[in-house]
Amino acid sequence: MDISRIRALRGPNIWSRHTAIEAVVRCDEAERSLERLAGFEARLRALFPTIGELRSDASLAQVIEQATLTLQAQAGCPVTFSQTHVTPETGTYQVVVEYSEEDVGKLAFEEAVKLVNAALNGGSFDDDEVLARLRELDEDVRLGPSTGSIVNAAAARGVPFRRLTQGSLVQFGWGAKQRRIWAAEVDATSAVSESIAQDKDLCKRLLQSAGVPVPIGRPVSSPDDAWAVAQEIGLPVVVKPQDGNQGKGVTVNVTTREGIDAAYKAAEDIGPVMVEKFLPGGDYRLLVVGDKLVAAARRDPPHVVGDGVLTVKELVDKVNSDPRRGDGHATSLTKIRFDDIAVARLTQQGLTPKSVPEKGQRVVLRNNANLSTGGTATDVTDDVHPEVAARAIAAAQIVGLHVCGVDVVAEGVLRPLEEQNGGIVEVNAAPGLRMHLSPSFGKGRNVGEAVVNHLFGTGHKADDGRIPVVAVTGTNGKTTVTRLIAHLFASCGLRVGMTNTDGVYVDGRQIDSGDCSGPKSARNVLMHPDVEAAVLETARGGILREGLGFDRCQVAVCTNIGAGDHLGMNFLHTPEDLVLVKRVIVQNVAPAGYAVLNAADPLCAGMAAVCPGQVIYFAIDRHHPLMATQRAQGKRCVFVDGEHIVAAQGAWRESILLRDIPLTRGGAIGFQVENAMAAVAAAWGAGLDWDTIRRGVASFANDADNAPGRFNVMDYRGATVIADYGHNGDAMKALVGAVAAIPASKRVVVISGAGDRRDEDLRVQTEILGDAFDEAILYEDACQRGREAGEVVALLREGLRGAKRTHHVEEIVGEFIAIDRALSRLQPGDLCLVLVDQVEEALAHLAKRIAEG
Repeated sequence: MDISRIRALRGPNIWSRHTAIEAVVRCDEAERSLERLAGFEARLRALFPTIGELRSDASLAQVIEQATLTLQAQAGCPVTFSQTHVTPETGTYQVVVEYSEEDVGKLAFEEAVKLVNAALNGGSFDDDEVLARLRELDEDVRLGPSTGSIVNAAAARGVPFRRLTQGSLVQFGWGAKQRRIWAAEVDATSAVSESIAQDKDLCKRLLQSAGVPVPIGRPVSSPDDAWAVAQEIGLPVVVKPQDGNQGKGVTVNVTTREGIDAAYKAAEDIGPVMVEKFLPGGDYRLLVVGDKLVAAARRDPPHVVGDGVLTVKELVDKVNSDPRRGDGHATSLTKIRFDDIAVARLTQQGLTPKSVPEKGQRVVLRNNANLSTGGTATDVTDDVHPEVAARAIAAAQIVGLHVCGVDVVAEGVLRPLEEQNGGIVEVNAAPGLRMHLSPSFGKGRNVGEAVVNHLFGTGHKADDGRIPVVAVTGTNGKTTVTRLIAHLFASCGLRVGMTNTDGVYVDGRQIDSGDCSGPKSARNVLMHPDVEAAVLETARGGILREGLGFDRCQVAVCTNIGAGDHLGMNFLHTPEDLVLVKRVIVQNVAPAGYAVLNAADPLCAGMAAVCPGQVIYFAIDRHHPLMATQRAQGKRCVFVDGEHIVAAQGAWRESILLRDIPLTRGGAIGFQVENAMAAVAAAWGAGLDWDTIRRGVASFANDADNAPGRFNVMDYRGATVIADYGHNGDAMKALVGAVAAIPASKRVVVISGAGDRRDEDLRVQTEILGDAFDEAILYEDACQRGREAGEVVALLREGLRGAKRTHHVEEIVGEFIAIDRALSRLQPGDLCLVLVDQVEEALAHLAKRIAEG
């Protein structure tokens, strides 16, 4: 058994919409069926009894699949999807297993492989230890309950999200509509407000000046100063850090000088110390989001209840064995800390860790009631008096916190604070939400939804944080279509983010270069705060490597499939195989969105069956059966009628003169007419108005600036020079058809080929060109992609054998040298097609030569 590749598919992919681990597993003949491995299954089940059902004809690849899924599920991960795909290569499988956390999924896969090898070779496998490590890793890397509740609420509302770090920084929405949170703090909250909340003394003074009831007190500089303040304001007091959180270093109900000294030391370890009047009553946390009180809980300090048998330490261990209690914040409750502070609190009650409390005796292990120290929470949201809620909201707004945890000490929350000498003792930025989500007692509150509602509005103001997203794929024409759609969006005043094989562009400015048609570039565009619409060229490589960089799109465009391209790689050997990749964007169209499909290409048109939204077909021939059916059903289609591109739906029609679309050269270039139709259909599906569409297609010049390497036409000493990036058989056919409409005395082609194509894919290009051009200059480019020197050129020359027209062939090393040689042979009235490899550099070289005349 050999595993050659492991990938993390981080977005919708060819297998599913789930994030997943994908691995290529090669099995020897005996490993392709459990029936051939004597005793293997028995050894496997002895090592991992809960692996689940396995078919007798299952391969080891399928065993790895099942083990990876089961390990994650038993570790508490919410995963259900897995699949093993048999590839055309004998004994080779693609194993796909869903993950909820990438690190956990990868570790589960690694352990599944170890399990299989142990069963094969008689080794050992400690499933309990592995599951414990998986659970620990899952808890370390997954979002905590506070952030997780907000993310879950956003997902339920259809708001896209992206985790920006391994921590709790999350982006909701895309581009100009994005919002961000850090745990339970929103991006609109200022650093000033957060600093005020952290400075307990400043915060209290601001609240007091606004009439919010607070305990009296002040910062202190020493234990003696602390005791003096306690004497001034009267015992008992609270000693706490001036800048603290989660109850760290807080000691309440201090009544003695010794207590002051100990409490001062505990607080001093955190930061500057303050002393304030102890307010009698219960400890309440009120959660304010925006201008609303959304939840409230009474917090009780960590405690145990005696049973007359167990010691205090044994009672704590028993309580901590509750599966709801964990070491961090990932679980609904935290384990009770049994430390020096707990021992000191026992001493105050006349107890030690080895004491056996009487049955029913309540033993308190801390003075403060924070959940982080093992306290419990009881929901009291429905009991909060309107005046108490008003004071909490006022406190949050005075400090400037959009999500605020307001700590109140009072006899209860059924009466105004002023009537019971209660007060607000702290306000907290980024408050923990788990006490409200899953209280120890009472009703859980969906406070994550309240945060999302605050971020994205409700009712008629509700938004989902999405901007228009158009994804474009296909074999040929996708870059031109991408650029034209982006131009149409820009024509209506939107700041557009665009990715394609030339780079990443935001509002017309290039911010990255190279082939940027993958998911990473798409995510970068959707993260950019200026982007109001995104047009994303989506190539097969990125989909296979990582999946999509977005969860869904408003419009998906597939220009064509034809005979395909890049075949023979990644187990894609036929155009039908390629469809499985290209259609991923169609499968992830929004329910209210559109797929724009080429009706004249059967493989492309067939993608309609997997589109969750509606379909707009386009084709030059309006009488094509699919087009006729689409029109008869009153659905959208785009076609050519005489000298017009027509968009029709039922009896409704809009038309644009072909002569008003420079890209098509008056309709003479057939493949550019198809590209224009695809872009017009996409703009229609995205909701652009027709005046904008007309203005946009009329102002899109197909030059080296707007569409580099996409049929750029230039004049050189009276000869016509055309630069194009075509690199497959379908592109050659389209180019031959296009140049046939341009008169020329002599036709010259300059061509190389990508070494990672199959031999037949390289030969077919010159087979097509050999019947349309008089001369061919074959050049070897800078990157042979695994081929030996001269191998690509030799294959291109083979394609010219039996050429009906080509009578002069030259072989040259170097793209620019080949271009110069072709230009030197041109006379006025000739035509030269240059199939560029290094697009930007080659176009710059051509521009220089043309400028020199």
